[in-house]
Amino acid sequence: MLRVDHAGEYGANRIYAGQMAVLGRSRTGPLIQEMWDQEKKHLEKFNEILAENRVRPTALLPLWNIAGFVLGASSALLGKEGAMACTVAVEESISEHYNSQIRALMEKDPERYTELLQVSNKEFRDDEMEHHDTGLEHDAESVSIFYNLNLKLGLLIITLISRLF
Repeated sequence: MLRVDHAGEYGANRIYAGQMAVLGRSRTGPLIQEMWDQEKKHLEKFNEILAENRVRPTALLPLWNIAGFVLGASSALLGKEGAMACTVAVEESISEHYNSQIRALMEKDPERYTELLQVSNKEFRDDEMEHHDTGLEHDAESVSIFYNLNLKLGLLIITLISRLF
């Protein structure tokens, strides 16, 4: 579970890095930077949590490093709308993951997982939903539905692979 959380935050950071490489000097740059700054805090926290719990990151981080950057940059090459569509798909996927994780931890032992529930999952989930909504406010839906379906399928595959490795 922590490995998937970390992989998701790592991937989101790389996606925003790719988007900034393309759109960083555009009018959309500050918006992307603001979301990326929040993701950096999420990743930093999950780096701490992994170390505290002696959980190794996914063995596929080098792949997610490249794939995340390429996804971010390629979505940004479609313009602001493409970058925002990518943001909506990614943040929706991460939010859904956090929501299911919150439910599972609440059923299992909420007292044992207090920090993870309060700081990481609920706070970070809310940040992810804010990013999702920001993407919608900035024309994410003007991009083809096929693009969005491909993004969602790719994210599902990445999540499943991160759980295994």
